[in-house]
Formats: sequence, C-alpha cells, structure tokens
Amino acid sequence: MRLSLRAEKINIMALKCGIVGLPNVGKSTLFNALTNAKALAANYPFATKEPNIGMITVPDARLEKLAELTQSEKLVPTTVEILDIAGLIKGASKGEGLGNQFLGNIREVDAILHVVRCFDDDNVVHVDGSVDPVRDKEIVDTELILKDIETVEKILDKARKQAKTGKKEELAQLEFIQNLLAHLEGDVPARAFEVPEAMEELYRDMYLLTQKPIIYVCNVDEEAVLDGNQYVNVFTESVSRENSEILLISAGIEADIAELDTVEERLEFVEEMGLDEPGVNRLIRSSYKLLNLITYFTAGPKEARAWTIREGTKAPGAAGEIHTDFEHGFIRAEVISYNTFIEYGSESAVKEAGKMAVEGKEYVVKDGDVMHFRFNV
Repeated sequence: MRLSLRAEKINIMALKCGIVGLPNVGKSTLFNALTNAKALAANYPFATKEPNIGMITVPDARLEKLAELTQSEKLVPTTVEILDIAGLIKGASKGEGLGNQFLGNIREVDAILHVVRCFDDDNVVHVDGSVDPVRDKEIVDTELILKDIETVEKILDKARKQAKTGKKEELAQLEFIQNLLAHLEGDVPARAFEVPEAMEELYRDMYLLTQKPIIYVCNVDEEAVLDGNQYVNVFTESVSRENSEILLISAGIEADIAELDTVEERLEFVEEMGLDEPGVNRLIRSSYKLLNLITYFTAGPKEARAWTIREGTKAPGAAGEIHTDFEHGFIRAEVISYNTFIEYGSESAVKEAGKMAVEGKEYVVKDGDVMHFRFNV
C-alpha cells in the first residue's frame, strides 16, 4: 500500500522553544517579530504574565522546489512552536515575582532561547538600571540552578534510603547524584556535567531546567547586527567555556521585516540591511542543530510536506511521524535523495535511471530524503 497523506490521525514532532531572559531585554518584541502574533510589548516588568504561544513556519527552499517539480496542489512546511515566557527576576527560584510560573513554563520546552540585552536605549528601562548582559545571564542561570539544586536534593534523599541495601547499582546511582549536586552547587548548569552512559536515563528523568540545550540571542541595535559591539564581545568571552551558540539578532529589525507584506519586500529589506537572510532563519537552523533534528519530505500531486525527525531515526520511526499505522505496518521505504530528485526532475525519471533506493527497517533516514512508505494495516 502506498502512503496516503489523507490519514486522519497525524503524529507530528512538535519542536517547542522557550524565549527567556530578564524583563525588558526584548523577548516579546522578538517573539512578535518571529511569529507575527502581536503580543504585548511594554516598557515595564511582567508585561508578559502567561506565556504567549506562536508558531513559526520553517523556511526551506527545498520544499518549494519539490512542490514545483511535483506540481503539488498544497505545500505544507514544518513548524516550530515558540513560547514567550514571563521575565525572570532575582528570587524566582523561591517564588519571587512570577518565578514559579516562569520555572514551570521552562519545563515544557525542548530548548531555551536566552535573550540578553546588548543595546543602549534611554527609552527602554532596564530592570537593574544598566545594560550588562553578563550580569543578566548570571541572574537567570543562578535562579535555574537553585531550582535544580532543590530538585536534586529531593532525589538524593530517596537515593540515600535506597542505597542502604548496599546494592552495587544503587550505590553507583547515589554517587552520581552526589556528584551532580556538587556540580550544581558550584554554580554551573547541569548541561555542562559529564554524564556516564549508565546514568543517562536517570539523569534524563530528573527533568532539570539547566539540562535543556540553549542558544544565546544577543539582542543588538541596527548598527551592531553584523559585527556586534562591546556588550557582545564581553558576553561572548563570558560564555566561551560553555560551547554554546550565540546569535546576533536585532529584534527591532526583525519587527520591521515582519511588518512587510510580501516575500519580495522582506528580501529587499534584508538586502538593504546588508544581511544574507532574516534572523528567524538562522534561529530556526540553530534550534534544529541544537536538538539534532533533520527534515525529510513527502511529495506528490496533492501535497508536498516537510517532516521533522531526530537525526539517527530509522525508516519505520520516520513513517510513524506521519501516522502510527505506517510504523506498525512498515514494509519498506522508497527513498530518493533531494539532490537526485532535483537532478532528474521527477520521480519517474529517477526510477527509470535506477536511482531510487528501496530500504528496509534498518535504514537511517538522511536530511533531505524524499520518501514513500509501503505498509500493511
């Protein structure tokens, strides 16, 4: 049976990123620009109380080209869900301000986009009275680490009781948890802790806030969007040991781009600013890279669609992103690489040239694969 994209039950991997940072660093302005959601952006703390939620369409020129070649009636890109989470202040880990709400919302996301303010503007007050991205980052880190310490201490109490049996496995877990707690008490995020393979499941099940992968977004003014400024330089040096990605984005520029009506107008504006592409494109690519995500495609006359999966996913798992029946009844996958599809111009031409691969359950899907699944139900 050939894949039908008209199945009623669709199972789509939803990438969820949370925008965090201190109040008035530009989170909501960036959120509005990314999602066109027009969330409240106000010049005072806690303008955002509930997390605003928006969807970003993932730009992918490959999907557009496939839709053109297959003369698809509909083009369905993949999306990223963005949460604009309330600004955090000192004491959040103890419930100060909107701390408990903030920390609870962070638990829901796959990755954190930590916005730090790297621009001067007398018209936008800073919650601490001055611009200092290093200080701002440390405030957020400290509050998240304090909450993680609280979590690990509770886990440690249980582990100590279980370790009284003297079993080797439970003693090893106890030692691991104690080492993790000492690491956090050194004011270092959990993501920088080296986790032994045997403890990966235990570590993952702790759901620590500072486990989550992070991208630092330096919100700069128009003049600094290409080469940065003194704030960016100092901040970059401060996180040099974290092996984290840093993006320079001007929320103001992105807001201006979002106000334009057509793709042509947006591209023209981007070129005038001396940029290669909008910041949202770089942000999405960085998020995918951070979470080891790739895209495969299905394409035909009715629909061309992009699907998001984790790198290393085998063919049945990729089929399951479309519908669980496709995974359970998987027989084989017909696979054409994107470059091959473009080279020959159609599925039939690829087949005639003998360039279409037929793969089984152990095939690891590659980024850009164009796939058809055969299955029994």
